[in-house]
Amino acid sequence: MNVIWRNSVSCLRIKKVPHRYQSGNHPMVPLGSRILTDPAKVFEHNMWDHMQWSEEEEAAAGKKVEENSAVRVLLEEQVKYENEASKYWNTFYKIHKNKFFKDRNWLLREFPEIIPVDQKTEQKLQELSWDHAKTSAADGFSRRHCPTMPEENNHKKSCGSSGSHSKVGSHFSNLESKENRKGPLKTELFPGSNATFRILEVGCGAGNSVFPILNTLQNVPESFLYCCDFASRAVELVKLHSSYRAAQCYAFVHDVCDEGLPYPFPDGILDVILLVFVLSSIHPDRMQGVVNRLSNLLKPGGVLLFRDYGRYDKTQLRFKRGHCLSENFYVRGDGTRVYFFTKGEVHNMFCKAGLDEKQNLVDRRLQVNRKKQVKMHRVWVQGKFQKPLHLIQKTSKLGFSLLFQG
Repeated sequence: MNVIWRNSVSCLRIKKVPHRYQSGNHPMVPLGSRILTDPAKVFEHNMWDHMQWSEEEEAAAGKKVEENSAVRVLLEEQVKYENEASKYWNTFYKIHKNKFFKDRNWLLREFPEIIPVDQKTEQKLQELSWDHAKTSAADGFSRRHCPTMPEENNHKKSCGSSGSHSKVGSHFSNLESKENRKGPLKTELFPGSNATFRILEVGCGAGNSVFPILNTLQNVPESFLYCCDFASRAVELVKLHSSYRAAQCYAFVHDVCDEGLPYPFPDGILDVILLVFVLSSIHPDRMQGVVNRLSNLLKPGGVLLFRDYGRYDKTQLRFKRGHCLSENFYVRGDGTRVYFFTKGEVHNMFCKAGLDEKQNLVDRRLQVNRKKQVKMHRVWVQGKFQKPLHLIQKTSKLGFSLLFQG
């Protein structure tokens, strides 16, 4: 009977809980709404949105990239940059501290998914279902894997992987093993274990995303923010910040490229992962492994929010010869590295990790230096990718089937 009740509650949560993720609905104009209609007024603002490139501009950018990538960094030097990556970033934060990057106050405008919706309704359902989950091993699956939102009707593209479903199914089988059925499930405590909405920012740096998010979440006590960086100096800066609240945030040192390194929380519990200008600093050969591991951390229905450098961004065009490591991958003068993505590459990478594409946009803007009368093309790629809900929906249907059979 517990199995029937649990799956009935699962279905209730899937169909009744308000949308937590607003992808496709808000903001009304993604990526800004300042459109340049009169070229004569180009220097009236610092940035113009949704810029269209001419064929000539595209060709000129491609030629610059061809030129600056003609000479590659020596292989032994490339190995050094890979092995000592954390050292270069630690040096960066030792020099610049938290004064190099501006706070990302635009995050909530582009990624409203960061904020949980209708906390009171969600809390009532959790009190109903999670009290039972604490006393049953089988219910432990419901607590860890059950989503708190319905599947979106405006789903853009489904690129799920059968491999990802089999992994989740395998985990379900493990939880339902004879060993787990012998007695009550022991709830393991970890940072944020009592939270009902959990966010992880990967590559938090000095906290330019952390503190705008914490400021917004201060009136949402049920939420918890994890943030990590493999530069220990960066994590230290976050913890020393006057706005850091250990009761609602846990900053830790972590190398996302080390697949064997555990996180300070279980798999499958995160509602949101923020991956903003981080993946580009990782060697292209290791990116897929990083995305696969992050996908495992999401709960079904959880969403990964991505933003990073796009192909032919002004940063790529400004590199001189001798800084190219491999195709579209460069090293800066300070030893830190950067890759420039295409929309297709981003799509393929997250789809291979078993996530469904909700948004994948190329953000082309025109940045202007009004004092120097200089125009610079900026290109970023922004995406939202959700962990499928299919397994949870099948489990719920099974529960109702058992109910009617009984």
